[in-house]
Amino acid sequence: MLSPAALFKCLSDETRARATLLIAREGELCVCELVCALDDSQPKVSRHLAQLRGCGLLLDRRQGQWVYYRLNPQLPDWVRTVIDTTLNANTDWLAHDSARLAAMGDRPLSTPACC
Repeated sequence: MLSPAALFKCLSDETRARATLLIAREGELCVCELVCALDDSQPKVSRHLAQLRGCGLLLDRRQGQWVYYRLNPQLPDWVRTVIDTTLNANTDWLAHDSARLAAMGDRPLSTPACC
């Protein structure tokens, strides 16, 4: 079970917070999309995604050569409320990330997970 202390520790890093909010907004993003949006290296982004997966916030799935991340659908309602409230109140904070993601060429096509 995710405690408040564990949630805020997971989100205390700016890269992890931005990645989580972008994933919450988009529904699902692959590593390459997050590398572009966050303007950071693949190893750094992957390390942060592994931490978010480790604390239970994210789930991943492989589709061919791509690894996609989404919020864990089993998150308690209070966690989803914190994420949604933070996302809705901070669109300006994500503006540069969102613009880079929107401008990304050759974004991989995601086939929604069946389960």
